[in-house]
Amino acid sequence: MAVSWIFRFLFFTLTVTSVMGKVKNAGGVSGQESDLVTNLPGQPAVTFRHYAGYIKLRQTDEKALFYWFFEAQNKVAERPLVLWLNGGPGCSSVAYGAAQELGPFLIRSNSSELLLNKFSWNKAANLLFLEAPVGVGFSYTNKTEDLSKLGDKITAEDSHAFLIQWLKKFPNFKSHEFYIAGESYAGHYVPQLAELIFDRNKRASKDTVINFKGFMIGNAVINDVTDQNGFVDYAWSHAIISDRVYHTILKECDFKQDNQTRACMLSFRGLLQAYSDIDIYSIYTPVCLESLDSKRSRSKLVTAPKAFTQHMFKRPYMPMPQNWTIHTHHAAMLSGVGMILLAPRFL
Repeated sequence: MAVSWIFRFLFFTLTVTSVMGKVKNAGGVSGQESDLVTNLPGQPAVTFRHYAGYIKLRQTDEKALFYWFFEAQNKVAERPLVLWLNGGPGCSSVAYGAAQELGPFLIRSNSSELLLNKFSWNKAANLLFLEAPVGVGFSYTNKTEDLSKLGDKITAEDSHAFLIQWLKKFPNFKSHEFYIAGESYAGHYVPQLAELIFDRNKRASKDTVINFKGFMIGNAVINDVTDQNGFVDYAWSHAIISDRVYHTILKECDFKQDNQTRACMLSFRGLLQAYSDIDIYSIYTPVCLESLDSKRSRSKLVTAPKAFTQHMFKRPYMPMPQNWTIHTHHAAMLSGVGMILLAPRFL
């Protein structure tokens, strides 16, 4: 409850700041300065600036995407610009990526003050968090029918339109090297946006070209077969499961099929049991056990590969537009300490 209350208050403040910026902008304040955050509750003292606000995508539609942008902690003019996207589909990059993972200000349940993140990515880059598509976080549309026309392609188109308009508002970052990063379902968002930027850059004008250099994805949703094989290989290569369990899974399981054999599923139960006292999303992180005498419980998976959930877990109901491409996965496939760093094929 505490975290929920703090989230609501914090992001209400960011939204009010954005709206008030529109009013100030009418009085002559420059575009980006109108989004400058100057009085965030609970914020520790910092030397870098940060901005939050809305970018209207096109004159012809009613969509506006919300962002939170942090300048680098030093050498702003020399640092690259990095766009961060959480996955889902439907996960907020602001509420999760910025406030729980890699942003400079973290929210904790036991304090109303923001915690300064000593591992924040804005130590190395200018960091831009985007809520996409519309309907995620504070991003919105004034046309109800837009909410029934969502999917990977539209998300990429809208994110590209956002970047074009955002760089017009922040022209001092237009020449910076630009990278895209993300996790989970951003295994779709990131490469699809990267490809779209590459294709559009071929015929872009000086005003719309983006200085794109590469992208990173971690714990990525790619496709079921790849994700499931990766889950098993990761557990074995990090000594979480035995050679016997590993080779039994390889022998008995065919991830191209929806229905697995009993021997396959028994082996997977052994794999999941091996994670009982391990943080499956960060295997080297110490975990707090409620009781040393408590029974070993099944690992609490937020998401899991399709073959696992079909036989072992009750999949939560998640209403989504019919044209979404849904791929379940498991984040342990690529641990939080490992990222896939990819340069575009054209570099």
